[in-house]
Amino acid sequence: MKKRKLLTIGTTAHAERFTGKQLISVRKGTTTRSVHSLAKNASIRMASSSDFKANPERFESAFRDGDGIYFERLGIAVVNERMEEGIQMLTTGARSRNAIAGAEPERYVYALAKRASAVRRFTDTAQHTWGIQATDVMKSSFTGKGVRIAILDTGVDDKHPDLRGRHITTKSFINRESAMDGNGHGTHCVGVSCGHQQSSSGLRYGVASEAEIYAGKVLSNSGRGSDRGILAGIQWAMDNKCRIISMSLGSPAFEGEPYSRIYDEMAAELLSKNILLVAAAGNESDRPGMMAPVGHPANCPSIMAVGAIDSKLNVASFSCCGTAIRGGQVDVAAPGVDIFSSVPRPDLYELMDGTSMATPFVAGIAALVIERYPTANAHEVWVRVVQTARRLHGASTDIGSGLAQAPR
Repeated sequence: MKKRKLLTIGTTAHAERFTGKQLISVRKGTTTRSVHSLAKNASIRMASSSDFKANPERFESAFRDGDGIYFERLGIAVVNERMEEGIQMLTTGARSRNAIAGAEPERYVYALAKRASAVRRFTDTAQHTWGIQATDVMKSSFTGKGVRIAILDTGVDDKHPDLRGRHITTKSFINRESAMDGNGHGTHCVGVSCGHQQSSSGLRYGVASEAEIYAGKVLSNSGRGSDRGILAGIQWAMDNKCRIISMSLGSPAFEGEPYSRIYDEMAAELLSKNILLVAAAGNESDRPGMMAPVGHPANCPSIMAVGAIDSKLNVASFSCCGTAIRGGQVDVAAPGVDIFSSVPRPDLYELMDGTSMATPFVAGIAALVIERYPTANAHEVWVRVVQTARRLHGASTDIGSGLAQAPR
């Protein structure tokens, strides 16, 4: 099998963390006109994401032609580097007091996976992968039919034979790259969350086999992106009425670091609008000697953080754990070691490890829950996913409430 270039476990801990740009949080109720007026007063040339509604993938031009962009539906602006004086005026000026909540550095984010090399206990059968068995998906009568899932990742090979005939919408937010997946990570995650019940390999590896797929390319073919791309993808998913946003990506956090309040406030607002964000806890641990905290953005309390387990139902050696007093918890766990799923042609299939692989299991299960309980709001979906998880031997800081289970 040809080896694809993937960002592997362990590299993100030493990867570049901050872009130099700043995220600006706008208080709820502030008009777009007020934001632009305050930006102009601070000598910041601010575009609006609505300027790029027809072509949202071109939003990066706002940083070349001006100083930043305001994502109106999210209440978050991103401002260029070297704008310290303007940002200071925008965030602390007397006129801004009732409009601007704060600022924080923009982060780089990375795909969180590596090639598999695990010893299995649950084993793939001729019909189902071990992950499908462990999560009881094959016993569920639900398929996620009609539920829209956004997978924000490295894109997708939408011509993969296992995706033939599916409802797939794609968009790239990476400059000069199409939505076609040149990495493999995104197609793998799409396969786990939404793959067919019967693949061309004969093996079922996907959870929500009739969900509608929205694949937003927010990570480049090298597996790297930034907060601004994530925000653009989230707003696109909102515009397309997606109920679940799956993010198998992250940036490492360090002990004692606070979570992003800007992301958490956004995620809480999305929950109130019936949209559930699910994110990978991170792969920076190296058990038994070193346990790393849950990374960004999964460490936000309003984003469901997913840890990884292996086929012996033990926490994966690399899976980050909940070490923070507030925020940074692992909410639930899912299969994340030796995971079989789709990758772009011509290879078609590959085994991967990572909390990246666990996350789409949970996103897919959430889609089944929505189909099972069509009147449930996002908070209720969260509660059902967490409360119906299978209890495992292990610390809740590692695996949250346990192993996510499909509804029956």
